[in-house]
Amino acid sequence: MNTNNKKEGKTAKTIENQTAKIPSDVFLWSSIASMGASLTLKIFQQNKLALFVGQWAAPFLAIGIYNKIVKTEGSD
Repeated sequence: MNTNNKKEGKTAKTIENQTAKIPSDVFLWSSIASMGASLTLKIFQQNKLALFVGQWAAPFLAIGIYNKIVKTEGSD
């Protein structure tokens, strides 16, 4: 039995309410787009920028997972 009754803060609830309005597909497609943009930049030998843009994929997917969890499980 969990006796830890901590609640989400106002900021977390506001973020969850706003991100819950965004379809989960947006995060998936954003991740794929960042990988495609990174590949394009790499082809044009913009190596540092390609690496920078390519690193966006993981955060987009992580936010998408968080979004899905909040939608299905809720908060608090």
